[in-house]
Amino acid sequence: MIIELKIPAVGESISEVTISKWLKQDGDYVEMDEAVAEIESDKATVDLNATHAGTLKILSPEGSDIKIGVVAATINTEAKVPTKTILTLETKAEQSSAIPQATAVISHYAAGTPSPAAAKILSEKGIAPAEISGTGKEGRITKEDAAIAVPKPLAPIAEKAETGDKNSAIFRNQRREKMSNLRKAVAKRLVSAKNETAMLTTFNEVNMQPIMDIRTQYKEKFKEKHGVGLGFMSFFTRACVLALQKYPAVNAYIDGTDIIYNEFCDISIAVSGPKGLMVPVMRNVETATLWNIEKNVMTLAAKARDNKLSIEEMSGGTFTISNGGVFGSMLSTPIINPPQSAILGMHNILERPIAEKGHVVIRPMMYVALSYDHRIIDGRESVGFLVMVKRLLENPQMMLSGVDPLEVLMGL
Repeated sequence: MIIELKIPAVGESISEVTISKWLKQDGDYVEMDEAVAEIESDKATVDLNATHAGTLKILSPEGSDIKIGVVAATINTEAKVPTKTILTLETKAEQSSAIPQATAVISHYAAGTPSPAAAKILSEKGIAPAEISGTGKEGRITKEDAAIAVPKPLAPIAEKAETGDKNSAIFRNQRREKMSNLRKAVAKRLVSAKNETAMLTTFNEVNMQPIMDIRTQYKEKFKEKHGVGLGFMSFFTRACVLALQKYPAVNAYIDGTDIIYNEFCDISIAVSGPKGLMVPVMRNVETATLWNIEKNVMTLAAKARDNKLSIEEMSGGTFTISNGGVFGSMLSTPIINPPQSAILGMHNILERPIAEKGHVVIRPMMYVALSYDHRIIDGRESVGFLVMVKRLLENPQMMLSGVDPLEVLMGL
């Protein structure tokens, strides 16, 4: 029997996807529920799984755009299982019964996986992790591996130079790539945000010394207790949540002629993935602890790097935090993530001289920026929000309740 393998629905508003990669070749024998292709929507990349076992016949090539419900391939369920496949399955069965389970794993899941620092370096160099071998634990690609990796040279198109030297050449390379659905969606949303909102940006600076002192004092205990590192994102997220609760318009959005006020805080975290900017969401962060936030950020960032974010994890969000500082950004004006009304931009931390109690001292300073939709958020609210975030970060003890403990003690 010939079974049609159709493109499944991957989201309510998604009508078309791109077949980014076939994991199986035309004519391959596939098992039921085995991933045969990767399909990319404007929000995420998901697997296309075989609905039956049999021989695969590919109808749509890689890179083609295809509507939801259209047949991408067929599976011949009457095809005989290839002898090679039978032998492979029998061999695996014999090996699993002959080798103790603790030693049956030949390769580690981490093999070929870059560390976050290595992934950033490889992305900047345009090198795929599969092109290099890792020297780290269990084959992981380390920062040092990425630093010494050299991209494969492109075949140049040489033109004779007009210098009279026959041996000289001028290289003017170009290559054309089709925009992915994700990149097209990002481009459309950014243009929409610029054209359809009254976007303004307000700036401030934060003395990061108190947060850095806390990290130095507690980072070892924190990691030992919770199994995750203590970063800056948890402090910024906590500070933003408290400020959103005081300035609800920053956590609201416009729907036609109405304003929708969210009484919960779903924080979107802008992260850089292999295929571009992705913005996964942490839900109900107003109830989360610092370690919950750090674990969520780590999990979502890892999924973004591996293109494993689901549609649900990319949907929604009431406020966005973007950390351009990891790339060395000193100052920027982040663009609102519609339909949200505001976004906070974090930047690089640099030691700078500042005046403190009449003396010039050196402190680790960070510029922060809040871009907001002036149609719904007034200057008083936007400036007040950013000032409160600054005050909370410079006085971390206030993050416990959102107010100064001394003022509570004195009944102020």
